[in-house]
Amino acid sequence: MFYPDLSLEKNFWGLGRLVAGVDEAGRGALAGPVFASAVVFPIGFEPNFKVSDSKIISSKRREELYELIISNCLAYAVEMTDVQIINETNILKATYMAMNKALEKLKELNPLALIDGNRFEGSFDFRTIVDGDARCFSIASASIIAKVERDRWMKNIAHELYPQYGFDKHKGYGTKQHIEQILHHKPSPLHRKTFLRKILDGQETLWEI
Repeated sequence: MFYPDLSLEKNFWGLGRLVAGVDEAGRGALAGPVFASAVVFPIGFEPNFKVSDSKIISSKRREELYELIISNCLAYAVEMTDVQIINETNILKATYMAMNKALEKLKELNPLALIDGNRFEGSFDFRTIVDGDARCFSIASASIIAKVERDRWMKNIAHELYPQYGFDKHKGYGTKQHIEQILHHKPSPLHRKTFLRKILDGQETLWEI
């Protein structure tokens, strides 16, 4: 198995520059906020653990790595953009908003931001890295933090508010169970309207009294 390494970070560490890995969680979900995390490791950091893209490891392993990451990093930040803003703008802008808010919390360190993906809009010094969560240790670490924080939010807040949807299990993603619950109960205030258009097409009569 290939693991992300610190090659990209070392290029900038050699110039005396701190690096912040940045990634999101929940961009493709049908419900709930989008989360973003930024994490900075000390220059010259040599980890005694390996990280992977958060999407390909178990929830138990993510929790273990989360604790290792936050106890070894120099600083980290987590932010979210809520469903109302996602509905009013779009998921891409909402994701950038969360990423920028996370980076704002780390601005005193003045890190170079390494952003997973091929696009970004922000006022910080950044580089985009395609497949960054599979290549870059800091980005993969940020993906794990964002995923763990969002999963906890969906379990402890979203599920408590609307237990009928099973948010504690699918975390808002478009599983068969989730879609069935949407059609049965109608969307909740946590659902993303634009994401549900195809699912809800012609289904409104199900909820008429």
